[in-house]
Amino acid sequence: MITTSEILETIEMISQQHLDIRTVTMGISLRDCGHPELKTCCDRIYDKITRRAEKLVKTGEDIEREFGIPIVNKRVSVTPIAIACECCETEDYVPFAQTLDRAAKTVGVNFIGGFSALVQKGFTQGDRKLIRAIPEALRVTERVCSSVNVGSTRTGINMDAVALMGRIVKETADISQGQGCAKLVVFCNAVEDNPFMAGAFHGVGEPECVINVGVSGPGVVHSALKKCAGQPLNVAAEVIKKTAFRVTRMGELVAQEASRRLGVPFGIVDLSLAPTPAVGDSVADILEELGLESVGAPGTTAALAMLNDAVKKGGVMASSNVGGLSGAFIPVSEDAGMIRAAAAGKLTIEKLEAMTCVCSVGLDMIALPGDTSAETIAAIIADEAAIGMINQKTTAVRVIPVPGKTVGDFVDFGGLLGRAPIMRVNPASPAVFIGRGGRIPAPVNSLKN
Repeated sequence: MITTSEILETIEMISQQHLDIRTVTMGISLRDCGHPELKTCCDRIYDKITRRAEKLVKTGEDIEREFGIPIVNKRVSVTPIAIACECCETEDYVPFAQTLDRAAKTVGVNFIGGFSALVQKGFTQGDRKLIRAIPEALRVTERVCSSVNVGSTRTGINMDAVALMGRIVKETADISQGQGCAKLVVFCNAVEDNPFMAGAFHGVGEPECVINVGVSGPGVVHSALKKCAGQPLNVAAEVIKKTAFRVTRMGELVAQEASRRLGVPFGIVDLSLAPTPAVGDSVADILEELGLESVGAPGTTAALAMLNDAVKKGGVMASSNVGGLSGAFIPVSEDAGMIRAAAAGKLTIEKLEAMTCVCSVGLDMIALPGDTSAETIAAIIADEAAIGMINQKTTAVRVIPVPGKTVGDFVDFGGLLGRAPIMRVNPASPAVFIGRGGRIPAPVNSLKN
């Protein structure tokens, strides 16, 4: 039974504390779209996406209007193209990205994810073709997002793929002035039901079509914590948990309603705290409300661990369909508090790496000097993949080496992608280490059968 006070609390969270449904993402299987002939394959992909997602945006807008709940993004994710299109007899995968972009524009979604490859244990021919196409694909498209999974707890880390992705990130930055890298994620332990971009894809274990919802409420959690200022941390954790419960219930409502109206199964609610550049919508502000002078100060990792755990506990009480990543994101350019701390030198890449041990994903939306080497980028990817592999969690890297920029400069990506200071990178070279290639074996804790 929903009480009047709960309804009023929800209205306040939406109107004053930046609570929203960050995304309703429709996952679509393209496993039946493959064909040896390029045009036929592209036509099948376009026809299926536009048929399945034809009413997605309108349905989201109708729910927004009728329930008064903001739904910021409507998106689509598809089967990794390296899998769906591998039977096609072509060396150039850029046309597949252009087909996804055209379909996204037709149905009106702001992003489409799934120009992806899963290479944690090795490459197929389709994987290699897709990865080679990433820089040009992201240059010539507007709405396509790409991801590559290079490691897992079960398989270890494909260091040949890590080295290759260092070069791909660098090339993507060079031909797109960094912008393309904002749509490219390198994962370890990628999940199949993530509704958030740029890393969303429709996993091979997912149904034919599914609705996944991502909720977000950093401002709501921050506001709730103000009411328990000075209280012990276990009290603060309880407040976060109860707040996450209320946020997740709203996401469950929207997901169930979208599922019913579209005639598509409800998949999961991802209750990640996803910040935006807007004032009052910051994960950094939450950590500082807990008592840190600045995010990045000693104690930041402990505070983030508590926040992440409490969010998950509250979410699983509210829904039996919690999935995706579910926790706290720490994208530097998309969080006003993170931007402030990084610009002041109080938040470094090394501290962010430590924080990724306990957050939802990893090193996210970090701007690097344009002269950062491909080997250094690869080594950053390797470090994050190692954290994910050993800790049996998802980690990711979305770094942006910005041509012509150096430490102290700022770069503006626009919209939800925000702006970021160029952060210092350790100048010591990892080139010999990366050049060894091969595979870092899976850890002993992967042996669970």
